[in-house]
Amino acid sequence: MRSALARFTARGASFLAAGIIGVLAGLGLGSDALVSVGVMLVCLPLFSVWTARRARYQLRCERRIVPPRAAPGQRVTVQVRLENVSRIATGLLLAEEAIPYSLGPRPRYVLNGIERGGAREISYPLRSDLRGKYQVGPLRIQIADVFGLVSFHADFATRATLTVTPKVVPLTGAPATGSWSAEGDGRSRMTAAAGDDDVIPRAYRDGDELRRVHWRSTARYGELMVRREEQRWQDRAVLILDTRRLAHAGSGPASSFEYAVSAAASIGVHAARSGLAGHLLTDSGPLAGPAMFEDVLLDALSVVTLSRNVDFARATTALSTIEGGLLVLIAGRLSADAARELAAARRQGCQGIALLLAVSTWAAVPGADRTGTDPAAAGRPGAAAGSGGPAARPASAAGGERGSAGTGNPAGTGTPAGPTAPAAGEGAGTGMTRFRRHDETAAAQAILQAAGWRVITADSATPLQLAWQSLPRRGSTALRSGAGRPVVAR
Repeated sequence: MRSALARFTARGASFLAAGIIGVLAGLGLGSDALVSVGVMLVCLPLFSVWTARRARYQLRCERRIVPPRAAPGQRVTVQVRLENVSRIATGLLLAEEAIPYSLGPRPRYVLNGIERGGAREISYPLRSDLRGKYQVGPLRIQIADVFGLVSFHADFATRATLTVTPKVVPLTGAPATGSWSAEGDGRSRMTAAAGDDDVIPRAYRDGDELRRVHWRSTARYGELMVRREEQRWQDRAVLILDTRRLAHAGSGPASSFEYAVSAAASIGVHAARSGLAGHLLTDSGPLAGPAMFEDVLLDALSVVTLSRNVDFARATTALSTIEGGLLVLIAGRLSADAARELAAARRQGCQGIALLLAVSTWAAVPGADRTGTDPAAAGRPGAAAGSGGPAARPASAAGGERGSAGTGNPAGTGTPAGPTAPAAGEGAGTGMTRFRRHDETAAAQAILQAAGWRVITADSATPLQLAWQSLPRRGSTALRSGAGRPVVAR
């Protein structure tokens, strides 16, 4: 009885109540006409319940998200197709889509019934400013009869996944090319160093040389086959992302962790589009492998979270089993012991790049996201006029500045430098960039540089593009002199 009453709409319940009152009033007053009207009002919603129960609606739901992977703030479109495959037409439909609370209110639509074999399509926009994977659906429909007296709902099992990737900043400086391989030369020299080519037949393609036709395989498979010359190994980039909770500061999109995730995504995409395969490691171990590295990398970074680890033991263990020509480290607070551990894990001949974050500068950062170029940077208080980059700190607050890239630190300080905005008059085409010291990253930077790494330090006001462009070139990495003071080789 309760389930039957639950099907009544407000109109159906009003009809039923009015009918019962009419029947009782007609019996009390001895009015047959009033009793007849009351009986009709009672029978009409009951008949609607009976017909609704006997109706066997068969609906099919299909959902598509365009595009299925989006950047933060990018608008996507969800397309839902509802098809009636039953033998009878449906009544009034109320469709409600279940979406996560962070994506906004649930969209609702009213459909004036679907004829037999017909279909209806609905679409609505979605956007998210936070990375992650979101389940869209299922669709819940509420079907009412033609009189609007009863309704019942049904849920579909189909769902779709919306992946919001980290912010990817296009990088142009220090391109990841084959020259960063372990051999230090291009792919052709790597192939020659690998020895004789491995002969593996494959189907002929337009443009293949006829001298590479493998006749024995052609006779065996019944189609033209050619020799495929494969390299024993290829250029590979290995990204190490520091996800330790104790190594980051701030919260939300303005935290140092989100800056590091965006940096890992941007550098990984830049390396993948330069032709390098890759691996993604964190302090918890491997997260992504080389297959379709760009897609796998973005999917993995969209759901990466902070860990409770205190060291990089799992990362260094996994690193010992991975062949790589380029090693990129994105780290937060890095102790001297952790820096030595990572420096020792780099293989001989492997190029090392480290992006160290001055995490203390994220402690009081407002909600603005500065992982990319910030057009409003010049409008912030203290910004250098016309520089287009972050403001340079005073010498007293920053602990001193270096005059230009390639000059040494003040005698006796022994503190490496991080990036800052170009000074007035230093054009972008000159390649001259001023540096600022960060005391919290000085020890780790000195250890990594002494081990042959190319190191750059970024703070909360440093756009990722500027930090990447400020990366020292090969041959100009700071070296350790006998006195223990970093010396920049020109």
